Formats: sequence, structure tokens, C-alpha cells
Amino acid sequence: MSVGQATAHDAARLHVTGQARYVDDIPAPKGTLSLAFGLCEIARGRIAAMDIAAVRAAPGVVAVLVAGDLPAANDVSPSVHDEPLLAEGEVFYLGQPLFLVVAETHLAARKAARLGVVSYEELPAILTIDDALAADSRFEGGAVIWQQGDASSALAGAPRQVQGQIEIGGQEHFYLEGQAALALPQEGGDMVVHSSTQHPTEIQHKVAEALALPMHAVRVETRRMGGGFGGKESQGNALAVACAVAARATGRPCKMRYDRDDDMVITGKRHDFRIAYRAGFDDEGRVLAVDFTQYARCGWAQDLSLPVCDRAMLHADNAYYLPAVRIESHRLKTHTQSATAFRGFGGPQGMVGIERVMDHIAHALGKDPVDVRRLNFYAAPADGAGMRISDKVKPQETPYGQPVEDFELHGMVEALLASSDYAPRRAAIAEWNAANPILKKGIALTPVKFGISFTLTHLNQAGALVHVYQDGSIHMNHGGTEMGQGLFQKVAQVAAQAFGVGLEAVKITATDTAKVPNTSATAASSGSDLNGMAVKAACETIRDRMAEHLAELHQTKPEEVEFEGGEVRIGSTKLPFAEAAQECYQGRVSLSATGFYKTPKITWDRVKGRGRPFFYFAYGAAVTEVVIDTLTGENRILRADILHDAGASLNPALDIGQVEGGYVQGAGWLTTEELVWDGKGRLRTHAPSTYKIPACGDRPDVFNVALWDAQNREETIYRSKAVGEPPLMLGISALMALSDAVAACGGPSSSEAIGQQGPYPALDAPATAERVFRAVQRVQA
Repeated sequence: MSVGQATAHDAARLHVTGQARYVDDIPAPKGTLSLAFGLCEIARGRIAAMDIAAVRAAPGVVAVLVAGDLPAANDVSPSVHDEPLLAEGEVFYLGQPLFLVVAETHLAARKAARLGVVSYEELPAILTIDDALAADSRFEGGAVIWQQGDASSALAGAPRQVQGQIEIGGQEHFYLEGQAALALPQEGGDMVVHSSTQHPTEIQHKVAEALALPMHAVRVETRRMGGGFGGKESQGNALAVACAVAARATGRPCKMRYDRDDDMVITGKRHDFRIAYRAGFDDEGRVLAVDFTQYARCGWAQDLSLPVCDRAMLHADNAYYLPAVRIESHRLKTHTQSATAFRGFGGPQGMVGIERVMDHIAHALGKDPVDVRRLNFYAAPADGAGMRISDKVKPQETPYGQPVEDFELHGMVEALLASSDYAPRRAAIAEWNAANPILKKGIALTPVKFGISFTLTHLNQAGALVHVYQDGSIHMNHGGTEMGQGLFQKVAQVAAQAFGVGLEAVKITATDTAKVPNTSATAASSGSDLNGMAVKAACETIRDRMAEHLAELHQTKPEEVEFEGGEVRIGSTKLPFAEAAQECYQGRVSLSATGFYKTPKITWDRVKGRGRPFFYFAYGAAVTEVVIDTLTGENRILRADILHDAGASLNPALDIGQVEGGYVQGAGWLTTEELVWDGKGRLRTHAPSTYKIPACGDRPDVFNVALWDAQNREETIYRSKAVGEPPLMLGISALMALSDAVAACGGPSSSEAIGQQGPYPALDAPATAERVFRAVQRVQA
């Protein structure tokens, strides 16, 4: 079997030897030009004058384009056409592209781009959540409110309450390969674009729109990305369109890549949030009602902010049944980079909100937070195996009305508590903290329940193209993109499984809009689910044709033809797969097929906030132990134990790698990765010298990761589950462990509202050393 095997990434050797080819590595034709943007230097205003004479005269410059030079649409927005490629009269954030330099070399273009002289009529900028609220600056015209039950009455009648708010910072994607594109002009005005993008069809659409061409005149190819994390879902549009427009204007190939500083200054980040909450609960810690208000800073253009904020609302329950809940969401417009997709797509921010509530409740009651979390979990399926004992046994519903029929966390958390030695370690940490006044330890377990599907229903589709050649080799294309996650390897395993051959027989090739049209972005953790099923459908079409022909040829029934072990068994006859393919070719059997898949069961009304937006849920849980220095706030993650639900894993090695990377990226978001803008709207953390992503030494010294051995209850590709985004939220346990360590710094309190505990730490994210130190001071005071 190919499916379920822990095989290496298909390009692993190429990655580590430096032979893997990315956009900037493609041998460019002679005469290829390089591009760079001239950038705005204020956050908000009108362009009074723009003198680019020095730019045009700079060495190596071939052309300089402004908005008026563009041949058609001046827009690179993935949503509502509110994001011009080049500013027209007004500017909306510091770093917005004003003009485009086309030069003989990359360095010449970058140097020339800095020679523009622009004068502005500066206007007051809206930079923060508070600024936006004061100015009523928002998208969608007002707050979006979803609710279930009467949260107000339930809160009023609850025996106990907690309330507070948490600030949650944004995050830079910091993909290792920056944004890049290469446009090659073709005969008849056509254009071929190589783009580092998660969404080739989006690039095709925006380039066609910018050149006033039909989509069939634009072909986009993506072999691989050096990381994406959502940052290449829409942010690559500007580079691809710029290259295509410049190639049209000059008749020469054009290439563009952002240097790291430009990349960080120009592109969008994860949305930073503020979440205010009120929760009512009983004396055991059972939640009776929650009222959330979510404020998201969306930046200057809409981009994908509306679905991101929707998903934050959709994950405001995480793993917990909330009998009465009200969620109010504000999508705020500011003069900063347009926030965009990032791994988890708003879900992580929503989850942090409810995990803070659970932590706060446990602190108020003086209970172990694990006990409060488990008490509030959704109910398990009635028979523990996914089938209801009776129609009268109704599953609990999420706040948006989706029944939770596949809840795995009761068994998973029990197993993780045992394997991580949680109880004895928690007792040992209490002893340590009592004996050590300077260093304090903390430990926390947090769960993950993450919905899998695009919330925009029509995106839940995929296509594939599969060829079997007469020598038995197999060529495969699908609409997904490879960004290091191992999608191509998994889908190749699916093809190999369908034909019963080894992986060496399957050729993995670039994503190409000319081969598979109308693709969805490789996002929403749906790459393997959608594309795997599409490839499987194509392979089965070819296999059935082969079986029918071979059965007729060998005088048996098609159902008696089996593909396994590199052979085809036809009754009592065995043929190598290559010979079987040759026989089918000579018998004039079509050995090429397309495949298509659309996700079943999903319905969603985003206006009402009701329906079934997700095909299924993926689950996980993590226990994290940390230590803090109370004198400085410095801290370290000492140990992480993770149990993650990948269903019947297509490739356990790749899935464990995704879990490890997701946890570290999530912990980095919540601990060290701080984005800082000054009062003028200038991003001050725009390089690795000032923006701290986790390094190798920041990983836990003890890092135990295992996969939960249970098939998906829904009929996904070989009963596997998505594993792209859900692991990132395992990192929330690091933030809660730091909060636990800070709480250990406080003395007993006389306040009845919080029992015998010290004051609640109210630790914001990212929990940098400075924030941890200030929280320690608050608790000690």
C-alpha cells in the first residue's frame, strides 16, 4: 500500500541540497527585466506632486509606470476591487506602491525606486483599534452579531461571572521564499506567469483583468513555494500583475521579487484582535453563557477580512458546548497594511478568546483548568463510534447550529494526560514554585476543535488530470499547490494506491491553470481532501476502463481484475502494470481522464450565522510546560506533549512534521512575534533583527508528538483528516502555561470573586518578556 506509509517528502533531497527550483531560480530568458515598487512614506493623505524624473534617468532603468500608464484595471484585490496596484491620488498606508520601476537588474530597480520625490497633503491616520472605533471606520457598515439562546438572561441568572479582555497581536508570515513572479509575453498578446502563489487561478484572473484579456490568454504555473502560510493566497497578486503589465509594455520578460524588508512593509499580516468577554458559570465551572465582542484590525483594504472574521466567530466555542452565546464582531478599517489570510484564518484568534475564558473561570474557582475544560467539552457520540444509538439522542450543536457528531477529545485528552504525566508534573511544579522565589514554572493543557472546509461554499471543489502512458508511467496534475507541506507527495500516494504501483511510477508536476482550470486556493486545510479525491476519481475512471478491456481480452469479468503490487491480476493471469497499460493502449483504450470532487453536506448562511459550514472537525490537544524569570520576564518552553487527530493518516511522517511546525509557529505567534507600528504608521519590526520568529533553540527541549489512531467518521480521502492549520492552535497551550506561571507569583487574595487565588494575570499576546514582567508585577502588587 502507498497510502498510510511514512514516506519522505517528494522534494526533500532537493530542499536540503539547494536544488529545489523556486520562481527566482527559473532560468530567465535573455533580456529579462527586473521590477521594484516606489513606496509611499506616510500612512494617510493625498499625493500633491510626484517627481519621478530622477527615477527615469537612473542607470539601467527601462521604464517607470504610474497608475495612468496601466492598460486596464488598476486592482489587485481578491474581493471588492478596493486595492489599486498603484496609488491613484490618495494613499492609505505607509508602504503602499506608488509607481513601478522596470530596470535591467534587480539592484538597479531597487536603487531607482528610492529616487522618487513625492509631496503629500497629509491627513489624520487611523492606526489602532481605538482610533477606528472612535472614527467608526469599519467594513460591512456595522457589527456582525450571531447568537444562540438568550445570553443576556443566562448571564444575569448565573451564580458566578468573570469578565475581561485580551489583546492578541498579529503575525508576519515570514515564509523563507519571499513573494516572487515572472511573466513571459507570448505571441498574440498571451501571457505565461510563474508565480509563488497558493492560488494560481486568482493570479490568472487578476492578470487577465489587468491586461483586458480573457482568462484563456493567461497561463499560470506554480511548481512550489518556499512557504506560504496564507501569505501567498492574495498577496502575490501585485507582483504577478506588475510583471504582466511591464511585460506587455516592454515586450520583454519581467521578474519581480520583494526583498525581505519590502516584503514585510508592503504585505498584509495576521489580523490582530481585541476580544472582550463576559461569562456566567456555576460553582463547578460549567459555562452557562458567554458574551464575546471581537474587534479585528483589518487594515486599509478589505482583502479576505470578512471571511477571516467570520471564522474567528465560528471558532469562538473551540471544544466547548455553550448553551447561550452572543458573538459580536467589528471589522475595523485602519491605515495599516491590509491584514490577510494566515494559517488558521481567524480561527486561532477566536480560540484564544474562549481559552482565556476557561482559564479565567478555573482561576476564579481555584480549580485545575483541565477539569474546567473537560467539564465543558461537547458530549461524545452516544456509542463512542460515530453512530447514534437512537434518533432521540441528539448531538449538541455549535453556536451556529452545526451538530457535533464526531467529538474525539474526551478520549484524546485522557490519553494525553496519561502519556504526559500531567498530574504528577503539576504537583511537582507546585512544589517547585513554593521553593523558588525567582523562577516560576507553569503548565497548561489546551484542546483544538477546528472546522474543515472553505466557508465560501463554492470554493469546496477541485479538479485533476491524470495520464497513464503506454510504458506504465503515470503523470498527474491537480489544482493544489505545494508550499513545503507535502501535498504533492500525499496525492501521488493516492494515485499509486489507485493503480497498485510504487511511488516511483508517479510523476508529480507543477500546478498549471492550462491543465486544471478554476482551482481553489490551497488553503482552509483542504488541499489533500479536495485534490486527493479529485485525483482518486480520475485514476478510478482510467482503472475501470483498463479493467473492462483486460477482462474482455482475457475472458473474465471486470470485477475480477485487481491492481496490486505493481501487477494486474486478471483471473489467473498476472501482468506487470506496464504490460497491462501497453495492452490497453494497443486496444485503443483512453488512458487519460479528468477527475472532479465537491465537498458534500455543507450549507452556510453567513448573514444569519447558521448552517453547516464544515464537513468535519479535526481535533488535537497539547500540554506545555514553561519557566519564567520573575525579575526579567524572560521565559522558555521546557516541554510539549501533543496528541493530534489526523484521521487515518495518508502519511504519518509528513503529518507529524506539520504538527511540530504548526505548534512552534503558533507558540511563536503568542510569545515572541511582536509587530510594532509607530505613531506615524511605520512598521518598525520589518526584519529578523527586530521581529523574532522562533529559532531552533526556541523549540521545547522535550517535544513529544503522536497521532491519534482513529479514522475520520466522514468519507474523506481514505478517511484521513486535514492537518495543515489545526496544529497551529496547539500553541495556545504555551500562552496559558505562561499565564499559569505568572499566577504562581501572586499571594492569596481576600476577594470572594476569585476564591483564594491571587489576581488573574490577564496576560496579553504575544506574551513577550516585557509583557510577562509587567504581568508578574501586577500579580505581585
